[in-house]
Amino acid sequence: MRVVAAMSGGVDSAVAAARMLESGHEVVGVHLALSQSAATLRESARGCCTLEDAGDARRVADRLGIPFYVWDMAERFKADVVDDFVAEYAAGRTPNPCLRCNEKIKFAALLDKALALGFDAVATGHYAQVREVADSAAPGGTRRELHRAVDPAKDQSYVLGVLDAEQLGRSFFPLGDTTKPDIRAEAAQRGFSVARKPDSHDICFIPDGDTRGWLQRRLGEQPGPVVDTEGQVLGEHRGAFGYTVGQRRGVGLTVPPADGTKRYVVRTDTRTNTVVVGAQELLGVDRIVGDHARWCGPAPQGVVEVGAQVRAHGQEYAARAWADGEAGTLEVHLEERIRGVAPGQSVVLYHGSRVVGSATIATADRRQVSAGRAPS
Repeated sequence: MRVVAAMSGGVDSAVAAARMLESGHEVVGVHLALSQSAATLRESARGCCTLEDAGDARRVADRLGIPFYVWDMAERFKADVVDDFVAEYAAGRTPNPCLRCNEKIKFAALLDKALALGFDAVATGHYAQVREVADSAAPGGTRRELHRAVDPAKDQSYVLGVLDAEQLGRSFFPLGDTTKPDIRAEAAQRGFSVARKPDSHDICFIPDGDTRGWLQRRLGEQPGPVVDTEGQVLGEHRGAFGYTVGQRRGVGLTVPPADGTKRYVVRTDTRTNTVVVGAQELLGVDRIVGDHARWCGPAPQGVVEVGAQVRAHGQEYAARAWADGEAGTLEVHLEERIRGVAPGQSVVLYHGSRVVGSATIATADRRQVSAGRAPS
């Protein structure tokens, strides 16, 4: 196969490209320029996509003896990831930009361009596994499934839950069967200078990690009240967009609760620019309704038993789920209440280690039916 290896300049994508080459594929390295004003050097371990990263990727490609290109996708990244991130927070939701980047950039814009240029697939350094399984209904009698990586500490199947079956059929994840320490050791054996390079993490376009400050510079200060569930004003905020469900620190209470208990953000209301706080027990939800449902294979039919995960490295919870294919929605009933679920996050469904699909959380609340009851 002719394969585009997405090379970020880090150790994972470097080893992924090397493994694809050794598997007999014709590999071309591509670094995505995603910043409209890329810094020369990283400001911290959080950032990426700097000129330093592009140079690191090029050196790996030179060592492998493969062609290397930089593809400018800064405008697409700004529109589909950065602007979407701002708009979601302004609307009172808490988005995951890594999922949006995978959906819109790495496995849409990048893959589409690769296919248009005559390539067959894209390979990345994500920690996940793709397995071929027999399926008489699929073309060629087989289909591909997305599974968790063997290294639970590095598993990235959650942020790949937005891939559909067609995108999955054109994707390779060569690192899913290996732990991160072994990947670093392999990179060192191959003589890659990035073997000890720190991982980038969190939000790549907010290198200092100050999400609230970054948003405030774009949305401006929008003062409003912090109230309890009865409407009593307990303080003032500088913008409801800077708060997310489950947050306790930095809420800005000036009036202590009468009962002395800690208060958490239970919801934000962008229509009234109000942040509502309450006791911790109010955070527990067991019903999630999501939209923008996407399936890594056949969409589930009827009520199915699944595992549900709502954070990239969070716990998986037993649940029952069913989808409305025409509406593109998904409803999930959890067997136990969980805390800190916010609109805008994603719920990813699993069957064992296999990723079933995902949806963007629209609402999360407490259902009025007993646990395990099927939908009417």
